Amino acid sequence: MTDSPTEADVRKGLAGVVADTTAISKVDPETNSLLYRGYPVQDLAATQPFEAVAHLLWHGELPTAPELAALEQQERSLRPMDERTRRALDDVPVSAHPMDAVRTAVSQLGGLDGTLGGENGVLDPELNRGRAVYLFAQLPGIVAHTQRRRRGLEPVAPRDDLDYARNFLWQTFGEVPDDAVVDAFRVSLVLYAEHSFNASTFTARVIASTLSDVYSAVTGAIGALKGPLHGGANEAVMHAFTEIGTADRAAAWLDEALAARRKVMGFGHRVYKHGDSRVPSMKAALDALVAHYDRQDLGDLYDALESAFVERKGIYPNLDYPAGPAYHLMGFDTDTFTPLFVAARVTGWTAHVAEQQAANSLIRPLSAYVGPARREVPGA
Repeated sequence: MTDSPTEADVRKGLAGVVADTTAISKVDPETNSLLYRGYPVQDLAATQPFEAVAHLLWHGELPTAPELAALEQQERSLRPMDERTRRALDDVPVSAHPMDAVRTAVSQLGGLDGTLGGENGVLDPELNRGRAVYLFAQLPGIVAHTQRRRRGLEPVAPRDDLDYARNFLWQTFGEVPDDAVVDAFRVSLVLYAEHSFNASTFTARVIASTLSDVYSAVTGAIGALKGPLHGGANEAVMHAFTEIGTADRAAAWLDEALAARRKVMGFGHRVYKHGDSRVPSMKAALDALVAHYDRQDLGDLYDALESAFVERKGIYPNLDYPAGPAYHLMGFDTDTFTPLFVAARVTGWTAHVAEQQAANSLIRPLSAYVGPARREVPGA
């Protein structure tokens, strides 16, 4: 592309543009499967704790038993929330979206990190690995505190005898649910952890490419994820379910929505051409929750809307479609769904920040100017 690109050179939304290389994840075109460092995500979701998947994304390999034990010990020690972070969360109006609170807290964590001074502090790989674990450990408490505060409940302190998924649920609800619920939550975290150069990850890499710090990169990524065309889609799915009400109304609701040219969230994906490979694992987790809570009415609504949409549009669900109702059954508020996405995806974001800065090039695309030609200022 020349220094003066034309409109014909423009790829809106950067569609089809290969911006860089990555060794973190890809969608295998032969199997249509999302791979984390070469491992099919559905196999990781079926067998691995979330802490092991985080290690894989950060270090390139699944942990040995001693490595996993060391990460678990480190993460659990970093769970307690600084009182200054709690105050920052409490200063966000309860009427604000929870993503605003999460974004504020992560930015504030960066302000409290006294090791960021100077370029070396920002770019030190070992310090950044520690910061990644710190963000990983802090986000469950941040998300849980935000939901509980919006419900008028006191915060729940973390427990160091619980794994990541169980502690997350403990801090949110004040109790550890049955294993079926914990496992469904763990599966969702694994499936949401990473997805190559999506909008929020690319945002994080752009910020990292300026040699800014990891907290700034994650704060920017949270802002990108907040939008309904990205992370907010799981919330939109549940809003649609609430609006539809029952399975027998799904087809008529969809016809009205399509006639009004409303965007129906939870279906289709720019990367997957034959259905999102993460959906079967999340749908199995949802089915387990439907059985656990005896909510076949929700399962029937899910099936009815999916069937109607595939019949009319030939487009299949993405991960947000089963994740939304699954989080609803677990007891999370709908506005908390996207913050849960943040808590999972921070592992992928921080892996990408490290990868970007290890072989950095400032990300600075060109634009094709379509405004007025040169003109004179009146009276000049």
